[in-house]
Parts: sequence; C-alpha cells; structure tokens
Amino acid sequence: EVQLVESGGGLVQAGGSLRLSCAASGFSGDDYAIGWFRQAPGKEREGVSCIATEYESAVYADSVKGRFIISIDRAKSTVYLQMTQLKPEDTAVYYCAAEILSGGLAYMPPASEFGAWGQGTQVTVAS
Repeated sequence: EVQLVESGGGLVQAGGSLRLSCAASGFSGDDYAIGWFRQAPGKEREGVSCIATEYESAVYADSVKGRFIISIDRAKSTVYLQMTQLKPEDTAVYYCAAEILSGGLAYMPPASEFGAWGQGTQVTVAS
C-alpha cells in the first residue's frame, strides 16, 4: 500500500517561497505519476504539478508555470514542490497523490486518476 506524507506548508508573505515535501513509501517496482493538488475553501481540488518517475517528465498548471518546480529524490523517495513568487491566490491545502503510470506525461492528470493521497499541508500566503 502506497503511503504519502506531506510537509513544508506554512504562512509566508506574498512574493516569498516555500518547499513542500511528499515522502512516499510502499511503492512496488512499477513507475508512478506523483502529483501535487490544492484545494482552497469553497473551491474544487485543482492540479498543480505532476512528475512521472519513469522519465521524470513534469507538467504544470498554467497558474504556476515559471513559479513552481517539481522534482524527485529517488534515494529519499520524496517528491518536492518548490514554490516561489507566492501569491495570496496560492493559499490552499496542498495534497500529493500517486498512481501507477508507465511513460511520460503530456498533461496534468485529473484527481480522479490518482488512488493514493496524503493528508495535506496548509499553505497560507499573506498579502
């Protein structure tokens, strides 16, 4: 069973940076897509970024392109989301999710395609 634990959230001023971590365990020998999603109060969960372990290809939502970078540390079984130039509209609970995937990524998979989820970490960006 895949288990995901997010960390690194917090309160930051607009323009600041945070790095979220998603520590994963329970992976089999398959390749996976590991994604970051966020959900603000009263809004639907939206995809932020996703990385495929096979080729380490990454995709981003338009709203975060150029500001966020997703990366993977295979030795630590951890996926990071480096967030810079944060805006108040980035405020949300951020979740990581994982699903088996062979090949690369051409688009951000929807949340419904992910079977394993972490508990979330709160990111608050003050104006």
